[in-house]
This record gives sequence, C-alpha cells and structure tokens, in this order.
Amino acid sequence: MTDHVTLGKDFKPAPQFKRYYFLSLVFTGILCALFIVLPVSLAEEEWLTLLFGGGVLALLIFVAVWIPLYYRSIVYHLTDTEMTWKRGVWFRSTGIVPYNRITNVDIVQGPVMRIFGISNLRIQTAGYSAQAQAEIRILGIENPEPLRELIMAQVRGRPPVAAATGGDEKETAPAHGETGQEAVVVELRAIKELLERIAEK
Repeated sequence: MTDHVTLGKDFKPAPQFKRYYFLSLVFTGILCALFIVLPVSLAEEEWLTLLFGGGVLALLIFVAVWIPLYYRSIVYHLTDTEMTWKRGVWFRSTGIVPYNRITNVDIVQGPVMRIFGISNLRIQTAGYSAQAQAEIRILGIENPEPLRELIMAQVRGRPPVAAATGGDEKETAPAHGETGQEAVVVELRAIKELLERIAEK
C-alpha cells in the first residue's frame, strides 16, 4: 500500500502494521498475566484475582477493537508544498507540515518491525521558537527509502525558513550557485541577527 506513494494521493501504513500492533498486544497481555494476575492469584484471594484478571482482559479486548479502527483512521498526503496527516479514533488529530520546515527525515526500525518488514519515518522540523519541535512520524511504511527520498526531494527544492521568536519573519534562501556550506553560513547569520535584536529589547 505504501510501495508507490505519489504527490497528490492519500496513502496509509502497510497492512502488516496492524499485525505488528496485535503482536505487541499479545506480548503486553503475557507480561500483564505474569506480573499482575499471577502474583495476585498467589495471594489466594479469589475476588482480587477476578478483579485484576477481569480488568486486564477488558483492557486487552478494548485495545484489540481499537487497533483496526486506529489503522483505518491514519491517512497521509503529500502535495507540492506540504505534507498532511490525519489519525485518531475518538480524538482526531490532523497536521500540516510545509516542506521548508523539514530539516531531516530518519528511518526507524525496531527488531519486531523488522520481522514484519515495516519502518517508521521520523521527521524533524525547525520551529519558530527556541524550543525543540515535536517530531512527526509516518508509521508502518513497507518501503521507506523511496518515500524518504520523495520528501527530501521536495525539501531540497525549497528555501529553508529561519527560526524566529518575534518581529518580522524572514525566509533566507540560498542564492543561486551557493554551496551547502555557504547556505549554512547565511542561515547562521540570520539567527545571529535575530538573537541580537532579541537582546536589544
């Protein structure tokens, strides 16, 4: 489902992303049984065993119902200028990230994800404040490298935006023919000027 991501079309995590979540749920259920239900049952209080065992079982059933609903709610979309996403079952969240805010895209794959052949893309952004921006994640991608290259190709085609805390917002685009190092110098100068203006206030 994520093999042929193109601009202007919605895409979702790979189908095995659901199986990855279900396997994680099974592991969680085993751990809960070993470290919560079993110790309580050794206390030989039947009502406590029923209470904790029933609570754990109800939670596992709840999450098992939630997983496919959450999977269906996840939608990603790339345009010429930005990427958007939607997700959430009861509490919906949506977001828009212009390409000129993206600083880096990393591929993250844990050992269990490797079994299912999926990865997450972790997208780092530059914000307006001095605080670090929350990373955006594209979840459950079966073939992440082409998608990363597609996003970075859009990022490279746009000028970076200097972080700002106040005053007029300026975009500092590297001049035609500038090298990567020169572009970094231009960006650092813009940040220095911004800090000097803040210090004067």
